[in-house]
Amino acid sequence: MWGFVAAAVLLGASGYALQQHANLTGHSAVAGREPVVIDPASTALRAAMLGQFTGDGAFLVASDALMRSGSRTSGTKVVLLGLNTYPRSLTLWTGAGTALAQHDGEVSPAARFAFDQATRLAPEHPAPPYFRGLAYAETGDFLKARRYWARALALSPREAGYRRDIAEQLATLDAMTAE
Repeated sequence: MWGFVAAAVLLGASGYALQQHANLTGHSAVAGREPVVIDPASTALRAAMLGQFTGDGAFLVASDALMRSGSRTSGTKVVLLGLNTYPRSLTLWTGAGTALAQHDGEVSPAARFAFDQATRLAPEHPAPPYFRGLAYAETGDFLKARRYWARALALSPREAGYRRDIAEQLATLDAMTAE
């Protein structure tokens, strides 16, 4: 048995001797991008619209944590991984659109596809147009944001607690663009 241990140590030592680069300088690891600022009010609104403490919602919680830490790619991959488990999830398709827009810094074709898929799954649900509008607002395209937020407000049930939040955000957007 000691012969196997000695052979493994010798193999490891010879591999190190062949591949070492002792003269290279070290450097600190840095995140590829700035962290994403995730508004707690937006997260609460998402929970009100789509529910929380669900299997598919857990992927969004993990994605949010990764995005906050600056790992946009990993945050996006977590949501896409969730879609492998829950391919017909309104929550994850909406989250994928949001994550892709945050990753790309724009509402890319991939983000639009994800929002479109969420809309196909639940055409009368306010979450896909609301979060699509939020993605446009975050990129500065307030006219498109307004269109989607108006649609989300129209689809929101009158008794829904989040309806007032959407109406207030739409009014704020209208006031900003009127100036």
